[in-house]
Amino acid sequence: MHSRLPTHAADLLQALSRLPRNAGRGLIWVYRHSFSALVGSNCRHLPTCSQYGDEAIGRFGLWAGGWMTLARLIRCNPYGTSGIDNVPETPPPGARWYLPWRYARWRGVNGPDCGCGHHDE
Repeated sequence: MHSRLPTHAADLLQALSRLPRNAGRGLIWVYRHSFSALVGSNCRHLPTCSQYGDEAIGRFGLWAGGWMTLARLIRCNPYGTSGIDNVPETPPPGARWYLPWRYARWRGVNGPDCGCGHHDE
């Protein structure tokens, strides 16, 4: 019985560490199935902002993914960007937890230096 305690404790800690990420993704799920369903899809990007947010938070966690999502929401307006704008595969260079704005792309969509890995040749 004592050999199982560390495993249970590790599982509990792992579940607790995923709690903020899952809470953020849960809020996006609620938005998609309530407000977004009533208003309709008006996003200027592919994937949509809610899909982008879900993927960013799922991949990078609530802190970094939340900043990426915030920047995406700010860019999604009639005078902002449009088109294909995928979540990067890796965090941008220079992004640190104490410099959260560096996680986000505040202008433009995916380009040669977006860090998503799709433009490397």
